[in-house]
Amino acid sequence: MKNSKEYAQRLQRLYRGLKRAHPKVEKTSYDDPIDALIYGIVSERVSETATQRAMKGFRETFVDWNDLRVSRVEEIVEVLHEDTAVNRTTAFALTTALRAIFDEYHTLSLQNLKKVGKRPAKQALESLEGTDPYVVGYCMLTSLQGHAIPLTGQMADYLKQHEVVDPEADEQDIEGFLTRQVAAKNAYEFYALLRRESESPKVVKTRKKTTTRKKAKTKKVAKAKK
Repeated sequence: MKNSKEYAQRLQRLYRGLKRAHPKVEKTSYDDPIDALIYGIVSERVSETATQRAMKGFRETFVDWNDLRVSRVEEIVEVLHEDTAVNRTTAFALTTALRAIFDEYHTLSLQNLKKVGKRPAKQALESLEGTDPYVVGYCMLTSLQGHAIPLTGQMADYLKQHEVVDPEADEQDIEGFLTRQVAAKNAYEFYALLRRESESPKVVKTRKKTTTRKKAKTKKVAKAKK
């Protein structure tokens, strides 16, 4: 990443500010990585609050993860409360990943990944259909003691808007930069704090206003060209 030294200083200032602004973080840890995988798939696209509500709905609606695996997308979307493109994508990713796990391991558990090294475990997760870098990173961070800082789109946008990272960097570059700058022992705390901040009402409201202004400016320019 260009100007990495300068961005590293900004990142550390941000980290200190987040620790002052938000309550202390209690680390989330999953005994079975499959629980982390399911939570990760849902939480990548919606807020923490919506994810926790969805997980509660899954446990109340489905007998177990195998029941979730064989459910129709429409049934899962109903638990997610709203029939949107985002929720349909989430539902499809869930059933796809769970089927891939069952086909590979003949059980709906990823406990065996705890018996191998972190690199083989990460490679196994990456090979599963239905997963992506965020889901893999969340599993590694919360269940497999890996050094990872998974990023949602909102989190990446927040870092760019506050000039903590290169605005041209993609999410893979940003994640690599963050893991180099934030120690493994602090990775979950930083992830949780950044997520809280990026999803806070004031930040979401500001983002919506900025998006609206950008759209209005684009329309104005297009109209002037005509």
